[in-house]
Amino acid sequence: MVAFSNLYSSTIKFVSEISSPSNEIVELVKGTETVEPNNIPVKFSKQAIRSSLSASTWDGVFAALFGNITSGVLLSNFLVQLGASSVEIGILSSIPMLVNFLQPVGAYLAGRSTSRRNYGMLIFGPSRLLWLILALGIWFVSRSEAHQHDLLRWTLATVVASNLLTALGSPSWLSWMATLVPERLRGRYFGIRNSAANLTKLISIPLLGLVVSAWPSGMIRGYGLLLLLGVVFGLISLGCQIFMVDINPQEQSAIEDRGNRGTLEQGSPAIGEEENSLTQNFRNSQPPVPSSESPIPHNFLRFLLFFGFWTFATNLSSPFFDFYLLNDLGMNVSLVTLYNSLSAGANLLMFIVWGKLADRIGNRPLLLLVGILVAVTPLFWLGTSNNSFCVWFWLPLLHLFTGGTWAAIDLCNNNIQMSIAPTRNQTNYFAIAAAVGGVAGAMATTAAGFLAHFANIGGLLGLFAISAVLRLMALVPLLFVREQRSQSLIQVMRSFKQFCLSPAFLRG
Repeated sequence: MVAFSNLYSSTIKFVSEISSPSNEIVELVKGTETVEPNNIPVKFSKQAIRSSLSASTWDGVFAALFGNITSGVLLSNFLVQLGASSVEIGILSSIPMLVNFLQPVGAYLAGRSTSRRNYGMLIFGPSRLLWLILALGIWFVSRSEAHQHDLLRWTLATVVASNLLTALGSPSWLSWMATLVPERLRGRYFGIRNSAANLTKLISIPLLGLVVSAWPSGMIRGYGLLLLLGVVFGLISLGCQIFMVDINPQEQSAIEDRGNRGTLEQGSPAIGEEENSLTQNFRNSQPPVPSSESPIPHNFLRFLLFFGFWTFATNLSSPFFDFYLLNDLGMNVSLVTLYNSLSAGANLLMFIVWGKLADRIGNRPLLLLVGILVAVTPLFWLGTSNNSFCVWFWLPLLHLFTGGTWAAIDLCNNNIQMSIAPTRNQTNYFAIAAAVGGVAGAMATTAAGFLAHFANIGGLLGLFAISAVLRLMALVPLLFVREQRSQSLIQVMRSFKQFCLSPAFLRG
């Protein structure tokens, strides 16, 4: 509890910045006012862009609430209450990744649409409403233990259907954000956005876990109530996107097909009269623009090799940490949610730091250096137990460390894709990367469930050790990925010291 109190106190200085994101967005926009304007499908005013990025931040906050309820420790605890085995946990954990093989289909469908916003509403709306069916099912059949296995199948069906739809919508959303956020400020903006989401997680996860564990009718029905609330949060998240500047993929493709030499139409939608200098990513993508018949650039192929191998290695262990605490160590869900809030708090603090550093030195060197720390993290789980030392010191410290380091991985993995993917058919490149990572992650979680249950490798702890070795090996292909604006590792070590000690960084 002392660690939690100290962490919460240290996040107070960030709350005013994150709870009123428009002030920070104004500074981001001002930082781009000296950039030469570019030819883009429509005119955007500075105010429209500020509103869009602020709305996207609030979208992330409510999406985090929805995700906290429909995944992670709360869903794991629900499955444990239903008597799920490690094999079933592995299969369920693999579904959100396996369905990503449909992302190229989603990229094609999104490219045929005329509105990023409307396409997202059409896809993400039903994907979130599907959880309402499971919530009602929990309340109707949970009274009988004989129906608990039926609930497990209902959960499986809901996870499959919801994530299938999400996979169809993700490439369009990522391309939308790549258009609105300029490359040289992506680290800072997504650091703010992700910190806002993690502040939400920091506060909400312990409260939600307490509601589930203390619900008078049992934890299963308590989770059903949270699902109803989660659907509401998910719909509010989509409502925030109404206030974001829309993009027409047809107009965007037309500009690219003309070699980015088109001019702005005089009769563009009257969002404002100023030219938008924020969407310069149509111009400053580093690799050359391929023709429609060109293969995937070698540099992007090298990134796919790293991304697929890394996703496989991390998902051999990551989905099973909460299951290990709940099932093997028999911890209460409220304590496990407290650990998760510590991880979210570390994410909150470090996303802003990593974002500024990524803008300064590049995403690739940060992935390499922090990736080594993330790679060895599963080894720290070896020897953990439910004694007082582990419960109140080691496990909280481990979750703080994990949250802080994964903030860099999540941020830089997304940003490096935006940096090295060619601008022509960029949505397709995002979809291919997601499909590769999804299939690799699904294979890993499914294999891990069977290995932990049937193979003589020492259970989950043996699986954690294997994951650490493979994570280190997965970093090798990243050495051959090239990213403009990235510094060498030697330069990074010098810059890191100067950056952390600089007055500008200390002032925030």
